[in-house]
Amino acid sequence: MNAFSQFFHQMDWQGLLFLLLQVFSVLLCLTVHETCHGLAALALGDPTAKRLHRLSFNPLRHIDPLGALMMLVAGFGWAKPVPVNPGYFKNPKSGMAITALAGPVSNFILAYLALLARAVLSGLYYLWPGSTLLLWVLDFLYITAYLSVGLGVFNLIPFPPLDGSKVLGAFLPDRTYYTLLRYERYGMILLVVVLWTEILDGPLSVVRNGVFDLLANLSSFPYYLIAHAILG
Repeated sequence: MNAFSQFFHQMDWQGLLFLLLQVFSVLLCLTVHETCHGLAALALGDPTAKRLHRLSFNPLRHIDPLGALMMLVAGFGWAKPVPVNPGYFKNPKSGMAITALAGPVSNFILAYLALLARAVLSGLYYLWPGSTLLLWVLDFLYITAYLSVGLGVFNLIPFPPLDGSKVLGAFLPDRTYYTLLRYERYGMILLVVVLWTEILDGPLSVVRNGVFDLLANLSSFPYYLIAHAILG
């Protein structure tokens, strides 16, 4: 009993809670990303994701363990791809590009909404400066925005099988496009190797931070408005 009590008191509960916030943020970012891929495909006439129950906000349907781990460790990662059948699209190349683009765009929108909510709640924090719960909510919103931007930026890299390669494919000749798709399965292996070597960390961090700062500035107006109303 004494050993359990000692373990309980020595536990870094604040660190554990922060890790849980990160995990919840990763699950939210990846789930929104993949669900929006499926919704875009459905809107363009492809019911594949719907039939396979991938139009779901249940994170267990979307999580790739390695991709989620990379999100936690490096801030960049991926989920289990939503199956898409381009045969349903009127124009397969443009349909794939729009479907692919829906994922990163949804992450940028999620990040902006999280920052907007955080800006509003930051103003309210002046009313309850001792609220631990509100402070954790603010942290969760910040982490979600930061990871969501990272996920969106990373997936826009024009390298298969990332979304950016599908967007680039819309502008490539058909022969080049289908050759790119043929070797897509090997792209993930090379991509993981590149990520572990940290070659892309610098450029990705610069772009991620730039997009994050832009969205933060766009969402800061409500904060100043509320702060001005409260403080006069």
